[in-house]
Amino acid sequence: MTWYFKALFAALLIAASSVSVAKTPAAVVRQLTLQADAWDKAIVRKDKAAIANNMAADFRQIDAAGDIETKASFLESVLDEKLRIDPYTVEDFEVRVYGNVALLSGRTRMTGVYDGKPFKTHYRYIDIYVRKAGVWRVASVQITKLKD
Repeated sequence: MTWYFKALFAALLIAASSVSVAKTPAAVVRQLTLQADAWDKAIVRKDKAAIANNMAADFRQIDAAGDIETKASFLESVLDEKLRIDPYTVEDFEVRVYGNVALLSGRTRMTGVYDGKPFKTHYRYIDIYVRKAGVWRVASVQITKLKD
């Protein structure tokens, strides 16, 4: 094969891979959007297996007070029998994908009851998802409390 055909073949391979890469982010955004929504719903219904399955083993959360939660302490908090979270929606939701890392962010107005007392909170968050062995899991979450 001459250099001309080798160059043409290489150019065609690059062009073909560019097309499939261009299609991939939209599919990943859809997948992560559905996955994040399912995780939120699992938290509301206190589905421990579904919550934990979406989390990386080394998960960390920086909460509104600046404290760090591990996977175990996060699960303990959201599964606490004293806590009931009402269904909620996410506003200003955005997904940005950078290879095997994705940043999911938005705002949430959450209501519920803790230890018999109603609560209402408004916060902005960012969830960092990492893809390992083809599976996306949330590795880190940070929330910032907003004024109502």
